[in-house]
Amino acid sequence: MSILVALMGLCVAGLIVTGVYLELAHKAPPDWLKGGVLANLALFALALAGLLFLGVDQVMAQEAAAPAREITVGYGLALLGIGLPTGLAAIAAGIALGPVGSAALAVIAEKPEMFGRTLVYLGLAEGVAIYGLVMSILMLGKL
Repeated sequence: MSILVALMGLCVAGLIVTGVYLELAHKAPPDWLKGGVLANLALFALALAGLLFLGVDQVMAQEAAAPAREITVGYGLALLGIGLPTGLAAIAAGIALGPVGSAALAVIAEKPEMFGRTLVYLGLAEGVAIYGLVMSILMLGKL
């Protein structure tokens, strides 16, 4: 298994080095390089397929996970309550971003130098959704 992972890593490294070489050379690649890249891609695909087929055995051989916590009505309602701030904050951010975004586009069309200020206003409107997500994460930690 580790041999296949190493083979895939070498294939990816080879493709990156070839791409950097072609970018820096600024000329048409030689014919032998095109065949090498295709062979490298084929080898990568074969190693990935082998990794998937051989990895199934290791995943299926793992022991069963610890039993999950029993879900009661109260626990389910608590999870729903934890999800509410994220959902409502995302809806509020969407409502706020609509007019702010259209106004920002109108201002940028007339005065392109105002681009930075409009990004600040869009970020403030988007911050509402982030605050809702943070609140949900904090409440999930208390559960």
